[in-house]
Amino acid sequence: MATTALTAALIAAQLAGFTRLDLPLVLGTLVTEDPDRARVVGFFMHLGAGQGFALGYAATFALLHRATWWIGALLGMLHVGIALTVLLPLLPGVHPRMASQRAGPASTAVLEPPGLFALNYGVQTPAVTAVVHVMFGVVLGLLLKPD
Repeated sequence: MATTALTAALIAAQLAGFTRLDLPLVLGTLVTEDPDRARVVGFFMHLGAGQGFALGYAATFALLHRATWWIGALLGMLHVGIALTVLLPLLPGVHPRMASQRAGPASTAVLEPPGLFALNYGVQTPAVTAVVHVMFGVVLGLLLKPD
């Protein structure tokens, strides 16, 4: 549920013009160059990755012996911090269809690199990404809260 909420909110923000970050497209073009097919494949890749992260959150809640919305929000901030400063900037090094800021665009590059904080996808992208990841953590904190 948390991953679906995050993905839906991120897609809504993109459609509303707050960001140009299209994670399903970015992920899906790792495996196919067709943009329509990539969005479908990428959506399911993102759902799968979200399940993995949700397990990490659940493990953290278990280690802390408590799950709250605010601990989930803090984990979401940590998650987005790592994603925006480490994971997304490294993506051009492994993505076959993404240009690199160092090597420049290649003939097969169809996506621009996200850059630090994914700012290449718009100045509001870091804020949008932070909000949806905090929402992810809050949802997990509420869902995994023992009664």
